[in-house]
Amino acid sequence: MSSKPAPRGRAARLARLIPAGRARAARTPFVLLVVLLLGGGLLGLLVLNSALSEGSFELDDIQRKTKSLTDEEQALQRDIDAYSAPDALQRRARELGMVPGGDPAFLDPDGSVKGVPSAAPRSAALTGPRAPEALTAAPSTAPATTPSSTPGRTPARPAATTPAPGGALRSAPTTPTPGR
Repeated sequence: MSSKPAPRGRAARLARLIPAGRARAARTPFVLLVVLLLGGGLLGLLVLNSALSEGSFELDDIQRKTKSLTDEEQALQRDIDAYSAPDALQRRARELGMVPGGDPAFLDPDGSVKGVPSAAPRSAALTGPRAPEALTAAPSTAPATTPSSTPGRTPARPAATTPAPGGALRSAPTTPTPGR
């Protein structure tokens, strides 16, 4: 009936192990598996590419912020350098009424004194430091007392005026500042 001769012996035993009619049916699950693997791989690549793009945008934003913060840090460092320059320190110290000191003396760890201390120069001491409230105090609007307006009292001593760094005159307090 069939045009093929029936296998004999060893070939017959091997033919029974391999099913002949299901060759096409076994291909369908394999093809579906391959298609699913390829589709899953493409979907995985798409998700990975999207994540990398998002990370790239975040990295760009962070680099931009870092650059602006670095610029701000450099500007602040320039300001610090300008304020700590010797001439700026000297100008601000003079505005506060500070004067250069004399020669310093140093103490050794054993308690001995090295050097001979000296006071500030006399010319600097004459224009002595002003009290902090004198630097910011507004001029008084109270009327000045005169001998004729208050009988029996001595007239108030006028406040001494000292030139301010800007050229305007500021009045120094007539009473000593406590603690000095």
